[in-house]
Amino acid sequence: MFEAVGRFMFRRRRWVLAGAGVFVVAAAVWGTGVFGSLGGAGFEDPGSDSARAAQQVKRVFGRHQADVVVLYSSPELTVDDPAFRIPAQRTLGALPRRYVAKVTSYWDTGAPQLVSANRHATYAVLELADADGDARQDALAEIKDEVAAPGLTTKVGGTVAIDHDTDTQVAKDIGRAESLSMPLLLVLLVVVFGALAAAGMPLLVGGLAILGAFTALRLLTTVTDVSVFAINLVTMLGLGLGIDYALFVVSRFREELAARPPGRQGVQDALVRTVATAGRTVAFSGLTVAISLAGLLLFPQMFLRSMAFGGIAAVLVAMAGALTVLPALLAVLGPRVNAGSMPWRRRRPDQAGGASGGGWTRIARSVMRRPLAHAAVIVVALIALGLPFRNVAFGGIDARALPAATESRQVSETLDRDFTRNATTPITVVISGADAAGLRGYTGRLRAVPGVSAAQITQTKGATSLIAVRYHADPMSPRARQLVTDVRAVQAPTGSRVLVGGDTAELADLLASLGRTLPWMAALVGLVTFVLLFLAFGSVVLPLKAIAMNLLSLTASFGALVWIFQQGHLAGLLGFTPTGTIEATQPILMLAIALGLSMDYEVFLLSRVREQWDRTGDNTTAVATGLQRTGKIITSAALLLAVVIGAFSTSGITFIKMIGVGMIIMLLLDATVVRALLVPATMRLLGRYNWWAPKPLAHFWDRHGHREHSQPAVPAGPPLVPELPAAADRPTPADHR
Repeated sequence: MFEAVGRFMFRRRRWVLAGAGVFVVAAAVWGTGVFGSLGGAGFEDPGSDSARAAQQVKRVFGRHQADVVVLYSSPELTVDDPAFRIPAQRTLGALPRRYVAKVTSYWDTGAPQLVSANRHATYAVLELADADGDARQDALAEIKDEVAAPGLTTKVGGTVAIDHDTDTQVAKDIGRAESLSMPLLLVLLVVVFGALAAAGMPLLVGGLAILGAFTALRLLTTVTDVSVFAINLVTMLGLGLGIDYALFVVSRFREELAARPPGRQGVQDALVRTVATAGRTVAFSGLTVAISLAGLLLFPQMFLRSMAFGGIAAVLVAMAGALTVLPALLAVLGPRVNAGSMPWRRRRPDQAGGASGGGWTRIARSVMRRPLAHAAVIVVALIALGLPFRNVAFGGIDARALPAATESRQVSETLDRDFTRNATTPITVVISGADAAGLRGYTGRLRAVPGVSAAQITQTKGATSLIAVRYHADPMSPRARQLVTDVRAVQAPTGSRVLVGGDTAELADLLASLGRTLPWMAALVGLVTFVLLFLAFGSVVLPLKAIAMNLLSLTASFGALVWIFQQGHLAGLLGFTPTGTIEATQPILMLAIALGLSMDYEVFLLSRVREQWDRTGDNTTAVATGLQRTGKIITSAALLLAVVIGAFSTSGITFIKMIGVGMIIMLLLDATVVRALLVPATMRLLGRYNWWAPKPLAHFWDRHGHREHSQPAVPAGPPLVPELPAAADRPTPADHR
């Protein structure tokens, strides 16, 4: 099948490139409009008790949100002084009602929680008129200058301001990441390829993947909500995997081209062979990454589902570009792919992976001679790195995820420090169907719950009442989540219906939802990955080993994240505020991405190993030659991807920074320690059993497996390590199947 694709791309190369040009123009004009169509964070579970509570409040009482918090303060004046009170009241009273539906202030209510402990500050709560999230942000922009009171220090916070600051920071981070990564990527690509023409093609595929994914996301926004944070993943994976896949394809094309006589037929043969080998690898890799990300669709949270949408779109467009547009471009260029060669490029492309593989040959020999020692040391080291993960504490996201200089974060921190704790974010209890006596008794029982500082009825309409339960604990802490559980356990009046909501309840429900769904995601991704790797290599041992080693490297990466972000050891260097927890959705997102990317390198390495195994039937030679011919490319691909993802470690949003740092650690561990050392060591230990499958599955793979039967153009070269004296690597007839 892939050979046919290669021939088609060669024959229709100009039509393919013309179609790609039209697509790029359309995507650049229409697809980039996705930025104006994205929604908020989307971390809540729509089917949870807290979500139903919020819906009930909105249905009965209307919108009941502290959209904007305006903080007024003065070092000399108190809220009781006319010079403080009069300008603040005049300013709040003059706010345009087409934007502001309701204003709640200390002077209107006399509520003590609206005044700071030293009485030099107060805040007003604004409920905006429009229910649409984008419209509320537009309203905030309209009134931002009008809320400033003369003679007072004014700062603006609240949920709408935090959302606005988050969106602004995301756009800023993307621009900075691209400005940092693109020049460095271009330099590294020139170093890796040694030629300007070849170095430019991975960037073209990466750009195509980003624009294509933007277009797919904009189409999705017409039928469902998509979180703004999906843009970050699209940029990371689109550019990163586009470069990875193009690196695989271009490297193989140059290798095949160098082994053939010049001329049009040589170019066609090289392209067909490239698509049949590297293209096949890219296809399996892309499907594996996409399926890993598809596991996120099992979660009800819009954030995770949006990451799945964006990631899958980026991966599939990158894969399609590497299988269509890139081969067509290579067909047009032919030998000119080496145009602009650098002075240091003295060896021919085919020699880079030949028998004289230099450093990779020496690594292969060392690993193959002492496989047990290498495997034991690496496994122990990875387990040691993962030990901090035993103490992981999952939490949520609050304003501390933003940079410390952000105004909305400063307002949030001031409210926590100087005012009644959680005044704007109480636990909300919605009770329906209770009579007056039952309601009084229930409210009294809520006040008696340990940790509750106050419980009062704030609104009643018909048979439904809203009770605000106040407490002093950090709303993201395990203590606060336990308080939600205790409140839910309070006996409700006979015949009534109780729903418990609020920020802390949303976090508790989020953690419970993630815990329920994660095993199903892991099972789905593991099963599909196993099937794909079996179809690619005809073995049941290699998929199981690959999954086990990926989990090992992931555990080490997660341990490092706990040490860095939860315990805060590198907070000063990386510029974030540790909260003592890890945001719960990020490890799940990283799990999906990392499993996919790990399989990316696994497929690329094992594809070359399988080629040699089919040719020689000698496992030792196959593994060593496979490592020799892919070591440089895999490490180069990982380095380039680390540059792309690592640029996001400069993000001002803590959990995006955590993804960037975590993925750098995972990539470097996986592409060097695991892929270059642990995989060859374990394959050397297993010998011919690497390729074992039960007879029914072996016969199935003989008929339906995706093996390339044509002979490779590049000579395999002599074995890199001595033959085993035992028969461990000696294939049987069944092994050759």
